[in-house]
Amino acid sequence: MGVLNVTPDSFSDGGRYLDVGQALDHAREMWARGADLIDVGGESTRPGASRVDAETELARVLPVIRALAGEGIVLSVDTTRAAVAAAALEAGARVINDVSGGLADPDMARVAAESGAPWVLMHWRGHSRDMQRLASYRDVVAEVRAELLSRVDEAIRSGVDEGAIVLDPGLGFAKDAEHDWALLHGLDSLLSLGFPVLVGASRKRFLGRLLSDKDSKPRPPDGREDATAAVSVLAAAAGAWGVRVHEVGASLDAVAVAAAWRRGRPDEH
Repeated sequence: MGVLNVTPDSFSDGGRYLDVGQALDHAREMWARGADLIDVGGESTRPGASRVDAETELARVLPVIRALAGEGIVLSVDTTRAAVAAAALEAGARVINDVSGGLADPDMARVAAESGAPWVLMHWRGHSRDMQRLASYRDVVAEVRAELLSRVDEAIRSGVDEGAIVLDPGLGFAKDAEHDWALLHGLDSLLSLGFPVLVGASRKRFLGRLLSDKDSKPRPPDGREDATAAVSVLAAAAGAWGVRVHEVGASLDAVAVAAAWRRGRPDEH
């Protein structure tokens, strides 16, 4: 899943693709490189980010989605708003990627159920401005698993097809670095639920902290690509359904290595 943030303030690429032409070019580049899905988002969910209104979010994502869908590019919409998801699906998106897991807008379940679109339910405890104060766990793997399972149950009760649900542990969302690493280490606990699992580690803070310099200064987002690719290969080897990344090429190569490693490729020895 290639990330396309059409926002001025996303943590890694804010402002780079706010212009429609630049956004389209970047999406085409990721698609040509081999991305399976382009994830279009019009509202930043970085820690501390303020919300934008629905009209602004729609104005950012719809022109991009219409143009790319018209070219046959497969798209997801990264939104917590049911109205934005519905409009994006009508414009040609095929997947709803909801970082709130349906908690931010109770009407999202209806949109997902009526559309039949795959729905990514991410673990979430609150909006970006407040989420870090909610990063308190006794057993983060068990608690995230249980909270995601609760979202699954609610989605199914609302009429969402069980086969349309994808889970995301929500790395960095109401999580500290130790929580992120624990969730990656315990990925099999989520996979055991039987749903596809999406891993979104790309360029996130826990990687920057891991790669801090000798003065303990975290490495900037653009310097976290190798670490992102390493997470991608480990997630793929563990059996994740997908990885959400800013730089498609490195992670695609890493995932190809993981797939070949698992198969052994005896015909190519």
